Amino acid sequence: MGNRLADIQPADRLGTVQEYYFSRKLKEVARLNSQGLDIVSLAIGSPDRPPSDDTIETLCQVARRPDTHGYQPTMGTPELRQAMARFYKRWYGVELDPATEILPLIGSKEGILHVTLAFVNPGDGVLVPDPGYPTYTSLSRILGARIVNYNLRSDNAWQPDFDELERMDLTGVKLMWTNYPNMPTGGDASMETYRRLVDFARRHHIVVVNDNPYSFILNRQPKSLLQVEGAKDCCIEFNSMSKSHNMPGWRVGLCASNPTFISWILKIKSNVDSGTFRGLQLAAAQAYDNTDEWHAEANYDTYLRRRKVAEQITTALGCSFDPKQVGMFLWGRIPDGMADAETLTEKVLHEARVFITPGFIFGENGRRYVRISLCADDERMQEALRRINAMNNNNK
Repeated sequence: MGNRLADIQPADRLGTVQEYYFSRKLKEVARLNSQGLDIVSLAIGSPDRPPSDDTIETLCQVARRPDTHGYQPTMGTPELRQAMARFYKRWYGVELDPATEILPLIGSKEGILHVTLAFVNPGDGVLVPDPGYPTYTSLSRILGARIVNYNLRSDNAWQPDFDELERMDLTGVKLMWTNYPNMPTGGDASMETYRRLVDFARRHHIVVVNDNPYSFILNRQPKSLLQVEGAKDCCIEFNSMSKSHNMPGWRVGLCASNPTFISWILKIKSNVDSGTFRGLQLAAAQAYDNTDEWHAEANYDTYLRRRKVAEQITTALGCSFDPKQVGMFLWGRIPDGMADAETLTEKVLHEARVFITPGFIFGENGRRYVRISLCADDERMQEALRRINAMNNNNK
């Protein structure tokens, strides 16, 4: 008789993480929608508009060719890497060698896994921002790294407190995750912060990895950590097409650094995947050449209209916010008299039928905040505002 299911146990690492919050919560939202409740989702940062017409047309053309459906190079096609290099030169003024200093990724989440595997042994320390993207923490735990949280706070514009960092025990710390412009807080990228991060990395022999998918959203002057002299020697930067090019489901991103770091990451990646479909790669290369006008409309004008409605929603919820935030979310602090953010988000979900994100999922410093996504069209944003106002009137 074979093993019974009850006799089989999962790997110990499953005990270090939970199912991703959105994976779990979206099941509940789907159930509410199936009951006809029509939930307005302002929770996830998944752009709702399509890529450029030229991008889609390129994908279609390549997909129709009989010779484009085989395995592709793990390190990406030359056309894609060259387009990525052009993109960094055009928007950031950063020179990258497409042959040795760029590695295409199947999105930044994959990059977090590969970089951690390439640089961190079990038990090594990883500096993770609080609040910050939950995957920095969960993947580090899955891989046996030691999480060392560092604080981001509103009174420091959500930038690292370098004096506090210098006082921390950094023994055995190998990586530091940063994310500017910041998610979830909307704290903008700062060249002063970038310079101090490079200095910090050099002096402590820590690799700083800046996750940079939001630099175009509501931002006229996109910045890159690699603009700092010497950054490539000790830092890595991720960039993603998900946000800036309306391509979240395409899973195309990049990793940029010095040739040695790139070769180490490629060694991991080449053992994990077999490259992306050629049609996706060539269409992505086309998208990197989108016009200035396309970027202005897609990444600024559209989100500015929605941001104004999000500010009204945040105010209607009794939350305060920093108007200088950038990116595709609005980060609001709940009223002092409210117990916690999840109390508010659950009330809004079940009474107003609007799904927004409680800040606790991003860390201890997010517990008194909520995050509102701008990735719903103008009509749905207005509908969310109308429902929340109606909820407030009903509770008077």
